[in-house]
Amino acid sequence: MRQMPSEKIKNGLPAEIKMETSYVQNGESHHHSFEEAGRVVYMNSSYYIRFEEAHEEGAIPVTLKINPDGVVQLIRRAEQTTRLVFDSTQPTESNYRTPAGIIPMTVRTEDIRVSYYDRPFAGRIYIDYSLSANRQKLGDYQIRLRFTT
Repeated sequence: MRQMPSEKIKNGLPAEIKMETSYVQNGESHHHSFEEAGRVVYMNSSYYIRFEEAHEEGAIPVTLKINPDGVVQLIRRAEQTTRLVFDSTQPTESNYRTPAGIIPMTVRTEDIRVSYYDRPFAGRIYIDYSLSANRQKLGDYQIRLRFTT
């Protein structure tokens, strides 16, 4: 049985976020990794991990929402808001907004693992997924995120 989070985390705890993303598109591999300060909040039975990704264009707010059923949502609020839903039981749909218009995308989650640790409260999120648009595969992606409060 999963224990209830402490009152502290309901108000939000500062966290050190380490995130690595890898992807293969058109036969080319790309890898990004960064460490940022963020917050972990427990609200309405879900965990929210919030941080800002530093880019040349400025900081991009990112939220990862971990639902109790194991579904994870990734929300990036750049010029265009991107919302990806990772569900290992079924493909999900997402709309990618571009200056040229909205592109509907399909997210296929190959593997998703979420684990938590106590004292200090910490966790890991591993997601392997692919994206396709117009029935054409865009690429394979991996997210590896660790947080420690």
